Amino acid sequence: MTDSYLYSAARTPFGRFSGALSHVRPDDLAAQIIGGTLAKTPALEPGRIDDVVWGNANGAGEDNRNVGRMAVLLAGLPTSVPATTVNRLCGSSLDAVLTASRAIESGDADIVLTGGVESMTRAPWVLPKPERAFPAGNLTAVSTTLGWRLVNERMPKEWTVSLGEANEQLADRFAISRERQDAFAVRSHRLADDAWNAGFYDDLVVPVQDGGRTVLERDEGIRPGSTMEKLAALTPSFRPDGVITAGNASPLSDGASAVLLGSGSAAEYIGATPLARIAGRGVSALEPQMFGYAPVEAANRALKRAGISWADIDAVELNEAFAVQALACVDAWDVDPQIVNAKGGAIALGHPLGASGGRLLGTLSRRLQEADKRWGVAAICIGVGQALAVVLENVAGSSR
Repeated sequence: MTDSYLYSAARTPFGRFSGALSHVRPDDLAAQIIGGTLAKTPALEPGRIDDVVWGNANGAGEDNRNVGRMAVLLAGLPTSVPATTVNRLCGSSLDAVLTASRAIESGDADIVLTGGVESMTRAPWVLPKPERAFPAGNLTAVSTTLGWRLVNERMPKEWTVSLGEANEQLADRFAISRERQDAFAVRSHRLADDAWNAGFYDDLVVPVQDGGRTVLERDEGIRPGSTMEKLAALTPSFRPDGVITAGNASPLSDGASAVLLGSGSAAEYIGATPLARIAGRGVSALEPQMFGYAPVEAANRALKRAGISWADIDAVELNEAFAVQALACVDAWDVDPQIVNAKGGAIALGHPLGASGGRLLGTLSRRLQEADKRWGVAAICIGVGQALAVVLENVAGSSR
């Protein structure tokens, strides 16, 4: 067994639903970030890439038929470079990293490009296919943008509540107030804006081109003017007397991310030194409606497998699907809340489902480098009651 390392990471800016990226196909978004990521390691001959593992949550429209392979071809990589697409909903691109790192550690591959893409704007409506030709009744088109669709009637009703209602239940269970959620959201926007203004994201984000012109250079959803007063004025989205609003939940988004992984010996071909080691992985699951809380156990398992504890952790990147679920997880961990999402989170940056895991890992690696710290955790909740987590060890700095 060998170790697997992160060599580079990049992402597109994340666009708002029906925003600047609405005219860009998801396979083109994926192709652009593949090119942008490989540009960071110009000495690497693309033909040396053993595999591409790509994440995507919907796969019902232009991202169908193995969007990872489509993106490899559109990016102009040699046709000899294979690719697969994995779907673990919101965790898809982080799952791609888990899959690739296992392949490297077992010796099945030396260099694997991972990532993910989602255009929630361009996710199509679908119709159930009739069991026989020319049905007499009407058919209803179902949006594939987010959440349950075409649900099997044998599924228990308590499992198939909306994502918002599931998190209202989480707020009830852990007594997390609207005020705490709004304050968390304001912090996310402020820190994201501060990080952009300080240049933190300059080398992590690749501007998106469409028709030869740049259409987006910075995350589109950041609202630096967010305040508690403004968020308090928003109407609850899922219950008349609820605590979840459009202001304290992540928005529908478009975007792509990529992470280049390799073995230690692959440095010779990549032409770069590793930035971080994949030190631990964690996967967990619980009742579908409790999905927001699932990262608690996933991160704890990843830490155990890395042989460290929360006391060793210097940085945490936790996907903010909803403020309430992020708060519930942070409350359950023995961790300083100030080291969680210190450069902003998904409430401000956006959450294109298949791309968010790659964003988390790229940001985490950069944070460890910037602060010259050793250990970090990236974790993400996943619809239908799952979560993933990865522990990174910074190997590029002096802290050992």
